[in-house]
Amino acid sequence: MSRLIIHGGRPLSGSFTPTGNKNAALPMLAACVLTDQPVVLRNVPDIKDVQVMCALLAALGVTVTRRGRTITVDASGLQTTRLPSDLCGQVRGSILLAGPLTARHGQAELAPPGGDVIGRRRIDTHFAGLRELGLAIHAGTRTFRLRRKRLRGAPVLLDEASVTATENLMMAAVLAPGRTTLFNAACEPHVHDLGRLLIKMGAHIEGLGTNRLLIRGVKGLRGATHRLQPDHVELGSFAAAAIATGGRLRINVGGIAPETLQVTGRPFTKLGVRWQARRGILTVGPSELAVCSDLGQAIPKIEDGPWPAIPSDLMSVAIVLATQAKGTMLFFEKMFESRMYFVDALISMGARIVQCDPHRVVVSGPGMLRGTHLATPDIRAGMALLVAACCARGKSVIENAEMIDRGYEAIETRLQSLGADIQRA
Repeated sequence: MSRLIIHGGRPLSGSFTPTGNKNAALPMLAACVLTDQPVVLRNVPDIKDVQVMCALLAALGVTVTRRGRTITVDASGLQTTRLPSDLCGQVRGSILLAGPLTARHGQAELAPPGGDVIGRRRIDTHFAGLRELGLAIHAGTRTFRLRRKRLRGAPVLLDEASVTATENLMMAAVLAPGRTTLFNAACEPHVHDLGRLLIKMGAHIEGLGTNRLLIRGVKGLRGATHRLQPDHVELGSFAAAAIATGGRLRINVGGIAPETLQVTGRPFTKLGVRWQARRGILTVGPSELAVCSDLGQAIPKIEDGPWPAIPSDLMSVAIVLATQAKGTMLFFEKMFESRMYFVDALISMGARIVQCDPHRVVVSGPGMLRGTHLATPDIRAGMALLVAACCARGKSVIENAEMIDRGYEAIETRLQSLGADIQRA
């Protein structure tokens, strides 16, 4: 176990380039088992979740080679379809191997996935959709067993716009004879990016970026080379750190679609931040943070939801940023019932926050934060507490830093390059 020690109050300034999207890397690695030819993925972040996903592939007999941010995956030597339970329990993305493994190799056996404890995270949508495509599933308490009974295309209505369920079904459907229509599909940028990789591999997919995907199954897929899009959540996290500390950050947003940048910036503009990129560079801060009230000076609200609503992964850092803004803001977390529990730590730092219920908090600012001893409950809350520590007076210690490492590459080194006083112990 490691800890991060931060002496706050120093403006974070400089230039920043986000790494590849974490939430695109995991399904793309899973997609590599759909072919016996090598798949080359570029701009892959060197984070804990990716390392675990690569270990899962290696446990199947897949050859995984990494050079810098380039990973080459060759599944021609796959020897088993049984995933080690200890590795499954470390990462949510392990469930993404269920669909492609069974569709391509006839069966799969895996333990329930791990990941952040931010509330109940259903996998029922995965299994209901895979059954529609002709997979037989036995779901026990400790093991899930899947078998390719009669793989076929079908109309599938997802009972929630789940990102990972959409990705799982998409990967299985590309090999299902006939036509599959996914209704109520997730349309996040990383789902779109996975679709682009599958198309390069020979899949037929229409409707990417919308909630209705049309997939015509093919007999087989080939290898491909693909570069991951930059991570818009990481971009937002570092932008929040710079703005909260009174710094100025120049962010390279090349490779990020304008609409993705617009959605990412929505919580920032509600807090008075100017958010506009010019010639591939987004410059943020220093900003006079102030809540933009609704008509009649009513208290405004920031709420998350399926894309293109504000991503749930940005809610935690947005709450920290609101503690430094003049005015009052209501935050409504609708996706996960435990996402807001980290605000107790912010309150202990001096933040003026009222937690109304598990899904809603009211933040009044600006407030002077002070350093304290903290623990990381999940990836995004951990990053939010790190942002809070950077703008707080005095020393903060953040335990369980490995949790942040699951989603952010070399976090202390990259913050040090921007002027943060941060060390790992």
